[in-house]
Parts: sequence; structure tokens; C-alpha cells
Amino acid sequence: MKSSREKAFALLTKYTKSESLIKHALSVEQAMRSYASKFGKDEEKWGITGLIHDFEYEQFPTANEHPYKGAKILKENGYPEDIIQAILGHADYTGVKRETLMAKTLFAVDEICGFLMACAYVRPDKKIKDVQVKSVKKKLKDKAFAKGVNRDDIYDGAKEIGVALEDHITFLVSALSDISDKLGV
Repeated sequence: MKSSREKAFALLTKYTKSESLIKHALSVEQAMRSYASKFGKDEEKWGITGLIHDFEYEQFPTANEHPYKGAKILKENGYPEDIIQAILGHADYTGVKRETLMAKTLFAVDEICGFLMACAYVRPDKKIKDVQVKSVKKKLKDKAFAKGVNRDDIYDGAKEIGVALEDHITFLVSALSDISDKLGV
């Protein structure tokens, strides 16, 4: 019998073929598991939420479709309402309020995980473990760097979970370093 995580990964890979999107899902999963541990919450549930938050994005990338189509699919597959609501709330444009710590944390880690990966990719050694807070903050000010990343979401996300940006970056660099082999950084 498959575990919940195995089922979630199967759902992700059914809809997502892009290696970079799968790595993003793995990074957000790891970030969510790490914060769940820090906050004393359900690591499995939080990890699965991070893993599948964008599972249908490759097939339904528009704001009219994502994450709404995914929420419908998750509901049809029996996922709990709190996971569905967290996923709906990770995109500000949905207007879905982030009422749980899990939902707020998903929002807080989504954009910054992508940004930290981009920071690692431009390093000479391409190692996430060597990404420094000072460098990340400098790159956040450079609008040409990883221009698709919403900086406001990064700043607002850290505030929503009550963590200083510097501490948020340090925590996530450490968390992502734990799975650097899976992420290729």
C-alpha cells in the first residue's frame, strides 16, 4: 500500500513533467516539513501540502486555472479541506485568506524557495549550503535577477509567520541543504 507521500508524489508527477517544477515542489515540501518541525506541527501533512501546491501548474498555468483546477482535483481525490485551502491561499490573487499557520507558511516559503534555488545556480560552486543571507538580500533588490519572483510575497510571507527575513533565509538555506542532492544544488 502506498503512503500518503507516495500518492502525493504520484499525483505531482502525473501532471508535472518539468524537472525544474518537480525540484521546486521538492524544495517547498522540504521547507514545509522543516517549518512544521520547528512549529511542532504535522510534518507529513505540511510536507505533502508543499509537495502538491503547484502539481497542476504545468498543465493549467493561468491565473484563471491555477490553483483552482488543482483544488478541484484534490477534492475529487479526497484531500483534506485544510490542505486545499492552504493551496488556494498560496496565490494572493485568489483572495483566499490564509487562516492557518500551515497556509501562511506555504505562502511564506513558495516564492523564496525558487529564489534561493536561483541564488544557488549562479554561485560558482552551485551549492545551496554556501548561499549567504547578505547575497540573497542584495539579489532581492536587483529586479533583473530572477525577475519572475514576486519580492513582495517574500517579504510579506516572512511577516505572516512572524520570522525576520534574515532568519527565514538562514532557516531555509539550511533546510534545502539537507536535500541538496535531490535538488541538484
